[in-house]
Amino acid sequence: MSAPAVLKFGGSSFRTLAAYGDLARALSDRVEREGTRLVVVVSGQPGETEQFRERLNQVNPHPEDETVAGLLTLADTIGAQLLSTALGRVGRTATVLAGHQVGLVTNSNFMWARLEHTDPEPLRTALRDHEVVVVPGGQAADAQGRPTWLGKNSSDLSAVAVAAAVGADRCEIHSDVDGIYSTDPHLVSGTRLLKEVSYNIAALMSLYGAKVLHRRAVRLAQKHRVEIVCRLNRAPFTIGSVIGTGGTEASAVVLNQRSVALSYDSDAEADQAFNAFHNANIDTIRLTTGPRVAVIGGFVDLEEFQRRQGLTPGTYAGVPVTALRGSKVATHLAPGEDAALHLAQWLHDRLQDPDAPLPEPESDSIPVLEGV
Repeated sequence: MSAPAVLKFGGSSFRTLAAYGDLARALSDRVEREGTRLVVVVSGQPGETEQFRERLNQVNPHPEDETVAGLLTLADTIGAQLLSTALGRVGRTATVLAGHQVGLVTNSNFMWARLEHTDPEPLRTALRDHEVVVVPGGQAADAQGRPTWLGKNSSDLSAVAVAAAVGADRCEIHSDVDGIYSTDPHLVSGTRLLKEVSYNIAALMSLYGAKVLHRRAVRLAQKHRVEIVCRLNRAPFTIGSVIGTGGTEASAVVLNQRSVALSYDSDAEADQAFNAFHNANIDTIRLTTGPRVAVIGGFVDLEEFQRRQGLTPGTYAGVPVTALRGSKVATHLAPGEDAALHLAQWLHDRLQDPDAPLPEPESDSIPVLEGV
């Protein structure tokens, strides 16, 4: 059997229930047109994971990681089942392989689990019997079969892992933005589409909080030589960016409003905190401008995590905003989300001038943001 096409659709693809039928018809047309089988990785509807989290926190403000992993992944399971039945309605044979069935095996870090190996046989068996296999994103299981979670926004990682398992040479990531831009086009004006991006640059942008792709997904794709094709999540499914071995030097600004910088009393305390976050597989940057750590992407109960790890709690230091030019990186701190937006726009405007030096962190050239 030839390798199937592997596609991922994020939560923004399913803003209404009607979207499942629309996508099912588009997928059915592709099966007919290309004569290929599909593996489709999906996320839950927007806000559904957060709703589960709110309900969980009402019962226990500090739930066990195993419980969080078991409950929050249900949003993606629901989405997968809805797409599967929509495919059945248009006459396609489809099935769902949830995290404990798909063959993705992780360590027992129930949240932010680290992928250890993949058994391709469940996918191969399902593809022999079905035209489309639907996989809930971010789900896996440990060696004992217990549900684990690959972390927030980890459907990309699921999709690349699946592509590697079935021998696909590309993985198509569909979202409400057709590719990787010089910064988030929803937040900053004057952005540029980066049509060809190297694995290294994409991974660097993701590490600092770019929401287009999951960092570990990029590194896994690089390891297995899987090309990542970024596409729009609605017809005509335009291709915007391709991540692979090519790509030229890029300038970009990364702002993730959920990211938080924490300040500690000493470098030793900051190093200890960084190591604790890093060992838990949480994306974290050890800032060089002082005893500070940036926790990237949010969705972490910082107070509870530090308490469980026996850390001296860090104090809020601001929202990190990172400017990149090639492999050169400078992270700046804004006092809040609104100020971070203004800072991101200022940095992006400056980076459009190729002769302008990369602004140094906390240098005098950074605009005054008080009152913004």
